[in-house]
Amino acid sequence: MELTEGLLIAAAVLIVVVAVSLLSSRIGIAAPLLLVVLGMGVGYLPGIPLIEIDPEIILVALLPPLLYSAAVNVPVLDLRRNLGPIAGLSVALVIISALAVGVLLHLIVPAIPLAAAIALGAVVAPTDAVAATAIGKRLGMPPRLVSILEGESLVNDATSLVLLRTAIAAVAGSFVFWEAFGIFVYAVIVAALIGLAIGFITVWVRSKLVNPVYDTVISFTVPFIAFVPAEAAGGSGVIAVVVAGLYSGHHAVQKLNARARVNERLNWRTVQFLLEHGVFLLMGLELQALLTDVGASSFTLAHTGLIGLGMVMVLLLLRMAFMAPLLWSLQRTLNKHRVRAAGTKRAASRARELADAEAITDTQEIRVLRADRRARRSAADLEHARSQGLNWRGGFTLGWSGMRGVVTLAAAQSIPTEVPYRSHLVLIAFIVAVVTLLLHGLTLPAVVRRLRPSGPTHSDRAEELVGLYTDLTRAGAQAVESALENERALALEDPRHPEPSDRTIQRAKVSVHDAVAPLGYSIPRTSDTARSASEQEALTYLRLARAALEAQRSLLLEERAIGQYDSAALRLAEEALDAHELRLAPPIAGH
Repeated sequence: MELTEGLLIAAAVLIVVVAVSLLSSRIGIAAPLLLVVLGMGVGYLPGIPLIEIDPEIILVALLPPLLYSAAVNVPVLDLRRNLGPIAGLSVALVIISALAVGVLLHLIVPAIPLAAAIALGAVVAPTDAVAATAIGKRLGMPPRLVSILEGESLVNDATSLVLLRTAIAAVAGSFVFWEAFGIFVYAVIVAALIGLAIGFITVWVRSKLVNPVYDTVISFTVPFIAFVPAEAAGGSGVIAVVVAGLYSGHHAVQKLNARARVNERLNWRTVQFLLEHGVFLLMGLELQALLTDVGASSFTLAHTGLIGLGMVMVLLLLRMAFMAPLLWSLQRTLNKHRVRAAGTKRAASRARELADAEAITDTQEIRVLRADRRARRSAADLEHARSQGLNWRGGFTLGWSGMRGVVTLAAAQSIPTEVPYRSHLVLIAFIVAVVTLLLHGLTLPAVVRRLRPSGPTHSDRAEELVGLYTDLTRAGAQAVESALENERALALEDPRHPEPSDRTIQRAKVSVHDAVAPLGYSIPRTSDTARSASEQEALTYLRLARAALEAQRSLLLEERAIGQYDSAALRLAEEALDAHELRLAPPIAGH
């Protein structure tokens, strides 16, 4: 009976998560906010038992796949371009916040040891970008702000958990600063190496697989086989998971086939959706159990609540104050981009001049290509920094996105039971998480609409997509011409080798445009007159192709009902039409 009830509860949670997500898209409020409030209300319904989740379940079973699903979909290009602000927010700000919160809490409540207070500071320091990015993407927040928030939430969890481990060791009386610093560095380095090794091995193994089922199974094991060895070796399992996810996502384009990449994106987005939203629902459900524990103590709920609200204000002020040096450093970075772009451009010109001055060799040609690539990358980085530079509006929006979430609650519950006022510390962490989630989540849309932080406009994005569409079609057309010359040369050398027919050549040239035609759906428009002739042709092709596909699918359904063809043949035809439909479907941006 207990198993049946558990399965029914799990099914109900899944249905609630989907229903709330659908509702949130209609009323314009982020789903995590609704789920927290819903969980808090359900927890107080008559007959609902106290719900307490073992923190090990979240830290070991839920956190690794949650972080991996986020890391595998984060572009390494965005992390590289925003490495400075991400490092500042996820390392420097987390350490500063943990120490400041810990010292203030110890001064206010001397009965709480300083080490335990710093442990709580480490718990509440990391932000959770789930709700912030969901709101930001819906409201058109500049892509650079979204990338910084996503990168920050990936790395700051590791900083927080390593700090928490160090503070808990100090509570036991075994704290030495340099020893703790050495442990911190060791945990980061070991975890990064293990994450790289796991990412390399699993991508190599998956590249050898043909069956997508086997590939999916291995993909689901990656976060756990990265997390557990790293923790066993004294490293940070969180960092190992993030590194493995970044490596897998970055090298999937080169190493894995198209079906494996499509499956991985869909599978991990599904996992991320369920875990993120399910955990926010659990946050609300656990409130009653926390209040019950604290209510039996002499330290009143009112005092605990005031401390929690005060901590919210401290964290907000620290984050906002940190934006000033962050913006200043970004301005300096812009100057460095200018210098680097000019230097790499001169280096590329010198390499080309030296190559032109004498008979160029293969080695020199490679050097020229590398120098040219460095120059183009530096120029692109400079243009990105100029067009998406953070001004005070962007800085304020970034500062106002400091929500806390699942890691804060899970880490708080890992504080040892012998620590004085443990239940109060956990409740304070819960108050910080819920208040920041509701405060920032409900007001962030107004902040984004009011400030309108600078970033690419719809016309800029349309121009970028059109430029990419043009580059891809040009590259495809040149490759087809080169391949045709090779085919004709082979036909001249060997009479048995057939020369491509005009029909084959025409189909190959048409396929160049067909491959990227679905990009047309992703190009934002202000009016239909802005479309070029080639884009109009591509969209017309999509409409005609989809009409043909619908007719073929209707016939297939009719033949399946009649039973004239074997079921195996019908299944193969169905898979062929499904694959073609995927090629015609518009790409989905974001989550």
